Amino acid sequence: MLPNTSGKKILVRVDFNVPINADHQITDDTRILKALPTIKQLLAGNASIILMSHLGRPQKKKLDNGAINVAKFTLKQVVPHLSKLLGLEVQFASDCGGDQSIIKARDLQPGQVLLLENTRFDAGETKGDIDFAARLAALGDCYVNDAFGTAHRQHSSTATIAQFFKPDERAFGLLMQTEIANAQSILNSPKRPCTAIFGGAKVSDKIKLIERFINFADNIVIGGGMAYTFVKAQGGSIGDSLCEDSHLDLAKDLIAKAQEYNVNLIIPEDSVIADAFAPDANTQIVPTVDIPQGWMGLDVGPRSIEKINSAILSAQSIIWNGPLGVFEMAAFAKGTMAVANTVAQASEKGAFSLIGGGDSVAAINASGQADKVSFISTGGGALLEFLEGKKLPGIVAIEKVD
Repeated sequence: MLPNTSGKKILVRVDFNVPINADHQITDDTRILKALPTIKQLLAGNASIILMSHLGRPQKKKLDNGAINVAKFTLKQVVPHLSKLLGLEVQFASDCGGDQSIIKARDLQPGQVLLLENTRFDAGETKGDIDFAARLAALGDCYVNDAFGTAHRQHSSTATIAQFFKPDERAFGLLMQTEIANAQSILNSPKRPCTAIFGGAKVSDKIKLIERFINFADNIVIGGGMAYTFVKAQGGSIGDSLCEDSHLDLAKDLIAKAQEYNVNLIIPEDSVIADAFAPDANTQIVPTVDIPQGWMGLDVGPRSIEKINSAILSAQSIIWNGPLGVFEMAAFAKGTMAVANTVAQASEKGAFSLIGGGDSVAAINASGQADKVSFISTGGGALLEFLEGKKLPGIVAIEKVD
């Protein structure tokens, strides 16, 4: 954080991209809660705070007449809840870098908070437009990036803007610092044994992540739809289960590499299968290598859960990204919920656990175990890219030497 903020106007990029229902009510305020420590510390330092964030993808979901759907994507919906959490009246500018932003930022006093309208209402935001970044930068004296969830984007408010501030005028927020530190601890100095749990639909989305962890993990669990690509690659019959046929050779290579590095690669040996992708489908439990035609694997089976639980409970460090089944449907949620509960149990016994990715976070929250794990990341794509070893624009922009 910045060493001296007294009397200064601090531009803070936060991630308030929260789910909001049709009644304009926030259904999950996790990202807002995670930003509060940074905001409160800056306020305690006698600064005035100008908050910037995006909400959704307004440029891609315009109204039929081509206009921005302001009612759906305005950050004004966040103001009442944020004001309640901070215990003060948060001001709101109905533009982002425009005339109202300029006036309200100019008049902002120490101890006050101003939230700007959705950064993505300006088409230049996602293009990293330098002119838009310059307009935003002119509103404040210093810049703090606390939006890890968008750190992988080369956007105006997350990366381009940093160049308008000297190194001692820009910094990471407390959340960003914590996100980076926890991700680095898993990558650089994991406690052993290390268990990595990767789920989700496609192998193609997790190739680099699996390759990276094969280099040092002791156990790697493969779940979700992508598991069936691995099963088919080994000659199994997977019925109508999800499969990326174009990645069968890659799956074989990953299996061989895991064997070469003596990594315990856990691919589900049994599955909960269904005759339709529906919550009320007929189900049965069969060996994963013997799924009949007309049936699809939608969750890991009990023998697989037992093996996965064992790998988790034996670990001293755990990374979990992606569900093991279609956990949104109760009939196919047992595997994912078992992971959530067992990761929490291992954490209580002293293991370090890092959970990231929207579905994994939703699962741990649904399990009621969120307060028992070590750290829940606010970054989905950002965390994946960081763990893959990529340089994230939002981090590089702060760290670079001018």
